[in-house]
Amino acid sequence: MAWGLVVLAGMLEVLMALSLKASDGFTRLQWTVSFLVCAVASFTLLSLGLRSLPVGSAYAVWTGIGAAGTAIIGMLLLGDGRDPLRIGAIGCILLGVITLQVVGGGH
Repeated sequence: MAWGLVVLAGMLEVLMALSLKASDGFTRLQWTVSFLVCAVASFTLLSLGLRSLPVGSAYAVWTGIGAAGTAIIGMLLLGDGRDPLRIGAIGCILLGVITLQVVGGGH
């Protein structure tokens, strides 16, 4: 259950980052509101997961999902580069996230 909260929080972090980009420096109200809602929801779910998970593992998984997910969406939808080194780096992040989830059980 706690890992599910952290994974969902990581997905919301992706939406938060995309909303931040779309807000154009907080000049577009609907995207600014989306950013704020996603940020609050993401941090709330992360904090709930931290009730029973080690902070280091949970935080690394949360940021890893956010970083890798945002990079993948950037490549697929926003025209970010798709060079092999970038794709390999994202693979390393995902491998780390999976490994931390496997070994990062509760307290």
